[in-house]
Amino acid sequence: MGVLSDSHGEAARTRSAVEELARRGATLFIHCGDIETMDCLDPLAGLDSHVVFGNVDEPADLTDYAHSIGIKVHQSAGEVVVDGQRLAFAHGDQPGCMERILRTKPAWFFHGHTHQMRDVRVGPVRVVNPGALCRASQYSVALVVPALGTVEFVVVA
Repeated sequence: MGVLSDSHGEAARTRSAVEELARRGATLFIHCGDIETMDCLDPLAGLDSHVVFGNVDEPADLTDYAHSIGIKVHQSAGEVVVDGQRLAFAHGDQPGCMERILRTKPAWFFHGHTHQMRDVRVGPVRVVNPGALCRASQYSVALVVPALGTVEFVVVA
């Protein structure tokens, strides 16, 4: 599965990231927010994709468009089950939201917001930030295989 965050309107880079993740075998995509523009949603159209919104997103502008191109919208936090494991995701700008999610002890928790790659354990929860596709020293996304417990950070040009 591919995890992205913080596109901040960088549609071409977001498209490159999705294409690279798909080339590496990702069939499910999670975008952890700060999408900013509708054209950053286009690369996820027609794929098994889920998004949450970040602190710079206007949900009123993005929700209807995302739905119209087949993207599942979870607003501020979402959850899916992959390989029998519960995966939660949020943008990461609301500490209270993150704490609530961690208390439910999903197997994985994905977030963005800091623009920094992160792969740590918080108690029993594997917490991953894929990095960012804008305003980062190195643009990155994450390729995750929950069944194997692997995370590979992928640099995007």
